[in-house]
Amino acid sequence: MELPARIGKYELQEFLGGGMSHVYRAVDTVIGRTVAVKILTEAGCEDAEAKARFLAEARMAGNISHDNVLSIYDFGEDERGRPFMVMEFLRGEDLRHAIRDQHTGGVREKLNIALQVARALEYVHSQRIVHRDIKPENIHVTGAGLVKLMDFGIAKTEGLGMTRAGYVLGTPYYMSPEQVTGQAVTEQVDVYAFGVLLFELFTGTKPINGDTVERIFYSILNEPLNLEPLREAGAPEAISKLVAHCTAKSPAERPQGFAQVCTELERIGVELDAPTLQIVFRKPEPQAAS
Repeated sequence: MELPARIGKYELQEFLGGGMSHVYRAVDTVIGRTVAVKILTEAGCEDAEAKARFLAEARMAGNISHDNVLSIYDFGEDERGRPFMVMEFLRGEDLRHAIRDQHTGGVREKLNIALQVARALEYVHSQRIVHRDIKPENIHVTGAGLVKLMDFGIAKTEGLGMTRAGYVLGTPYYMSPEQVTGQAVTEQVDVYAFGVLLFELFTGTKPINGDTVERIFYSILNEPLNLEPLREAGAPEAISKLVAHCTAKSPAERPQGFAQVCTELERIGVELDAPTLQIVFRKPEPQAAS
């Protein structure tokens, strides 16, 4: 693919991928920093809603500052009127590839990944933002083990009002029952998706099998989650309980915020690190006859 030479002060060096938007590795020629530049394609620009979402993502994510959330440095339009955003450049891989290639480590390492995601979401929710598309592809793990939440393309902030009533947005496997039925979106949809993510992180498989969207939605609405794969994968029982809690069919039965989820994950971590006390029962020595 032929690269545009530059956009403003950003010199584009390598095409990294994309669909409706194209992502490039670039260099900020003023300060010499390597960045990622995401540009909405011309086809995307012709879709008014896609363009509105792109700009909303740039503004929304640009106001977020957290160690576990991808940083947005700049955004604007190029000389052809295409919107672009400039993001921190991440090395490593997304969580989908890390799970597939078994790069997520043991129980403690998986727990650390989960806790970083939960902390990111606790912060995002404190900014009155609902992500709505939590899945492994939207989580990046660097070589140093730092986790970054990204892609706020369909996130919703209070007052944004970009979703029509009854209009379904999200990735089917990670959608909550209320998303499937087109009900009002609250922070609880992210709690549900986190539970599905936690299951997948510890087992390497999705908790729901389905070849069609209709079959997936039926399972989400009607079938209990099978926790046996978690036990077979050696996940702590407390993780199984947390997955079940997060993926309850009713939002009222889930953890009421990520502060509660973080506390539970931290408690599980403490239990894993606690030394196991082994008590050895010995038969009493026979007493000598007097």
